Amino acid sequence: MVPFTESNDIVQDGAALAARMRRDGYLFLRGLLPREDVAAVQRQVGEIVRAAGWLRNDRPVEQAVADPAGFCVDPEPAYLTTLRKINRLQDYHELKHHPALIGVFERMLGGPILPHPRVLMRNIFPAREEITTKAHQDFPNVQGTTEVYTAWIPLIDCPMEVGPLQVAAGTHDDGVYDFHIGAGAGGIEIKDGLEGRWASGAFAVGDVLIFHSMTVHKGVPNRSDRLRMSMDVRFQLVSEPFNPDNANPDGQPLSWEEVYADWRSDELKYYWKRLPLTLKAFDPQWFEKRDALAFELGEAGDPRARSVLQRIVARDADPTKRMRAQHLLDALPPLAPAGSVH
Repeated sequence: MVPFTESNDIVQDGAALAARMRRDGYLFLRGLLPREDVAAVQRQVGEIVRAAGWLRNDRPVEQAVADPAGFCVDPEPAYLTTLRKINRLQDYHELKHHPALIGVFERMLGGPILPHPRVLMRNIFPAREEITTKAHQDFPNVQGTTEVYTAWIPLIDCPMEVGPLQVAAGTHDDGVYDFHIGAGAGGIEIKDGLEGRWASGAFAVGDVLIFHSMTVHKGVPNRSDRLRMSMDVRFQLVSEPFNPDNANPDGQPLSWEEVYADWRSDELKYYWKRLPLTLKAFDPQWFEKRDALAFELGEAGDPRARSVLQRIVARDADPTKRMRAQHLLDALPPLAPAGSVH
């Protein structure tokens, strides 16, 4: 693994940003967002997850010290209940509209920008390496256009032991990689190990990693005592096709009316409906392959099927598939207790 290439020296140069993205498939920008703006979101999210039992009560919420007894994982019901509360926070959603973020994309892409309405919150418990997000690409999950970019925004400082993100440079030019199933981020893990192509590094609050929808990326195991808290926000040109699934809030069943119920202002509500978007429906081919693999492993009693089976139960529209997945989940052995936090 090599250190990220930092791009602060070209942050105001749209042509240089675009050229580097074409070369590497990512941009690492230190201090792009004001630390206090991100910290304010972390405090609000932290209070919610502490009330859910995910953080220790005897430590400041800003430290995000995890309580292992609260362990849960997306898409378990306990996790989704808390996620829906997070998704009602106005400041959480407004961070994606920050001028510093929008400005980078406007300069790099050269046109009006659509921040995706759906924001993804990631809360990764420590000492649970089996749930570390595996190598994957965002495009099979996001779709619309390949020219979608994710901004990964840590809400706490993330030295390597807390488990930041790593990317495989240049993989955005290789098409959709073959995959099997894995934990996290849609339940997909690419088969190619991509040895020698990985880059990563420590993050401070305010740092942002931006990467192309086809860039392979994965988590670093969280070997700290902290709950690794981060946000995924997607951006694209307004003129590019948009998958309307990305206009739904995360943590469904949840409506925008519920999300907006306690907001202080109306300016950013339903902002995407005022834009001239071209819609492109979701292509299920990759999820159909994923689900077939999960059912095959589940029938064999293989615990690697767990994450995808949970996703089918929580999110699939087909009641027959949900019932089959639940039956297989019930037959799998339970997750092992967490290891020692170190």
